[in-house]
Amino acid sequence: MATAWLAGASGLVGGALLRRLLQDDHFERVVSFGRRSLPIQDPKLVQVETDFSSDGVFDAAAAPSVAFSCLGTTIRKAGSQEAFRRVDHDAVLAFAQAARRRGASTFIHVSSLGADPGSRAFYGRVKGETERDVQALGFARVHALRPSILDGDRDERRPAERVGLVIGLALAPLLGKYRPTPVRAVAATMVALARSPTTGSHVVEPDRMVDP
Repeated sequence: MATAWLAGASGLVGGALLRRLLQDDHFERVVSFGRRSLPIQDPKLVQVETDFSSDGVFDAAAAPSVAFSCLGTTIRKAGSQEAFRRVDHDAVLAFAQAARRRGASTFIHVSSLGADPGSRAFYGRVKGETERDVQALGFARVHALRPSILDGDRDERRPAERVGLVIGLALAPLLGKYRPTPVRAVAATMVALARSPTTGSHVVEPDRMVDP
């Protein structure tokens, strides 16, 4: 019976992952960290409000064996590149550092296709730097999932992403790993990886994300 930490449960992937964790008997407790409380009640769920800048909230929570990060935003929503980086790099890294300090052996996080610390594109560079910096923390297992455009129902409107999704679904047979990635497949893969005994740092491409 494991305790899981989860950051970003209010998002598309995080919400799907939270539902799976609450239904999975392998996990005795799920501690969800986020900027606001979720309208969910479950005996296994503990909710902690945080902006990921204070170590105190992490030190007061039950120690995890595995931590999942689904934190992420867009530059448009964040308002600037600096604000985007504070979420997609700084908050993820702070969460990972806290999980490592509290004894987690496994860290699983959502990255993106094109993640590369040497990328000329700001978005891909930040995602790549996050992967690199998390890997350096010394977890026994790190899995960075790199989905393509996500196929799922968002509460918020992202018109450009919606157009891309429609085009991607229409052209899916031709796109290979760039075809839209079902959110349920991302969440299912994260749960499966949490049970895997494989050690080391791994990148998970979209074609390896499946919902059995």
